[in-house]
Amino acid sequence: MARQPVIITCALTGAIHTPTMSDALPYTPDDITAQAIAAAEAGASILHLHARRPHDGGVSIDPEVFNGFLPRIKQATDAVINISTGGSLTCTIDERVGPALRFSPEMCSLNMGSMNFSFHPLAKRYQSWKFDWERDYVKNSDHNIFRNTFADIENAANQLKPHGIKFEHECYDVGHLYNLRFCMDIGLFQAPIFIQFVLGILGGIGPEVDNLIFMKRTADRLFGDDYRWSVLGAGAAQMPLATTASQMGGNVRVGLEDSLYIKRGTLAESNAQQVAKIRRIIEELGAEVATPDQARDLLGLKGGDKVNF
Repeated sequence: MARQPVIITCALTGAIHTPTMSDALPYTPDDITAQAIAAAEAGASILHLHARRPHDGGVSIDPEVFNGFLPRIKQATDAVINISTGGSLTCTIDERVGPALRFSPEMCSLNMGSMNFSFHPLAKRYQSWKFDWERDYVKNSDHNIFRNTFADIENAANQLKPHGIKFEHECYDVGHLYNLRFCMDIGLFQAPIFIQFVLGILGGIGPEVDNLIFMKRTADRLFGDDYRWSVLGAGAAQMPLATTASQMGGNVRVGLEDSLYIKRGTLAESNAQQVAKIRRIIEELGAEVATPDQARDLLGLKGGDKVNF
């Protein structure tokens, strides 16, 4: 059987890391646009996008902020656009799906369970902060629960169903896979599905290869041949887990949302630099990197001509 090409997703900016931690992290519409285009040119077939407040880099789920970069990225690239429905830890699910309802992208992320989602240890590593909101936001993240109840998941699925959006089901632990199986059993999602194994977030499963294998074996048992999968390794686990996944028949996600570094002790200069690195590794190990059209075919997407931007 011919080996399928590896889909590279690039998660550009996220709702967690702050501009203080890396000047390379884009947060204005111009910077997000420029880095998205560069990441696509480097080999990313899917661009996973959050929005930030242009004046201070804070998390935004305002559709008008998304409108500042989505049309320009679409005009300049053929990449698949994947809009986050994660947004802020303090927003409701109705608020979080707002941008997807407005723009009807080909893909959206969807978290498959509630969890402690914390990055508060980072607060002790920095003495100065670029913007006033950052320190308290990071320090107090240990107070938050990232809410994704079954009711929230059903709400998001039903609101977005008319748009023909393919979900990137983000699973931070093995229980989230069982949540997804349950949601499929009650008719919320249809095969084939696309699962993102998320390893290394404080509050979720750890970033060990044994855990990746366990997640994969569990998904095989629950979903058979009716799914595609990818791996997100947080922090230092990004490149090692992406490399491993690419050799296991999976797909990969890199980007400054998940790790600010290109190698130990060295901050990445851009999202494109991370994409170029994992592309080189994948190709040198004998695999092919998927084009946007190949990704669309593998994931059964509706096509870039059916989005609303």
